Amino acid sequence: MTEGEAAPAAVAAQGRRNLVTRVLAALVLAPVAIAIAYAGGWLWTALATLAAIGLYVEWLAIVGVVQQSRVVVSGVAALAASDLSLASDRIEAALVILAAGLAAVALLTPQRRLWTAAGFFYAAAAQAASVLVRFDQGYGFIALMLILLVVWASDIGGYFAGRGIGGPKLWPRVSPNKTWAGAIGGFAASLVVAAGFAAAGFGKTGPLLLSSAALSIASQLGDLFESAVKRRFGVKDSGNLIPGHGGLLDRLDGLVAALVLAAIFGLLRSGVDGVGRGLVVW
Repeated sequence: MTEGEAAPAAVAAQGRRNLVTRVLAALVLAPVAIAIAYAGGWLWTALATLAAIGLYVEWLAIVGVVQQSRVVVSGVAALAASDLSLASDRIEAALVILAAGLAAVALLTPQRRLWTAAGFFYAAAAQAASVLVRFDQGYGFIALMLILLVVWASDIGGYFAGRGIGGPKLWPRVSPNKTWAGAIGGFAASLVVAAGFAAAGFGKTGPLLLSSAALSIASQLGDLFESAVKRRFGVKDSGNLIPGHGGLLDRLDGLVAALVLAAIFGLLRSGVDGVGRGLVVW
């Protein structure tokens, strides 16, 4: 084998190893996430808060502000304090705490203030949306499963369609590996999830297809947004917390966008107590 032939073979072997690592990590983490989502209550709130804290710290690392301890501590403290209110079903108090945390982070940041505040807002939105969707006692778990499965299906479908079909790049300047074929494959996979939920009797086919389509698009845009932020600051991965997946931001970027969209839509349709129902039942 010549040197020119060895390089593509090495890249292919590395790609297979990365895929195996990603699959093994997903097989461990996905059941845990589903079990905690099913349990709901303070367990789900705690998981959402821990994830939000991780997202915030990784964002600070990307924008180069993580060494400012008072910025880190103030944001983490606000997210932790809001967890106590959310776990007690005091949604309004939690939102007040998060607003105060946003103000504190912005005031305490000596540089890149807008980027730092945006990171806290991103983490806080992820935390609040996660809890609001699950807060619905009747449809919270069903709505969470719809969101999770749509995001995972979009990711898996996009990966295999992109690798198997290839073709024109989606946005090469921001994410050079993503293709239009991958985006369409991920979108199609999300519709399969919607059809499955409809067949199981969890809602009407038309509305579920529309919800899943919107969630898939939001998920893919969330992925591109995080890639754009990393590209802006010259960072490849947000971290190395999850084997084969990088950091929390790398893994949860699409889920955050889908959760926030779902929470907004559910709130507009059914209010605080019926966010899950507002997403699933039309």
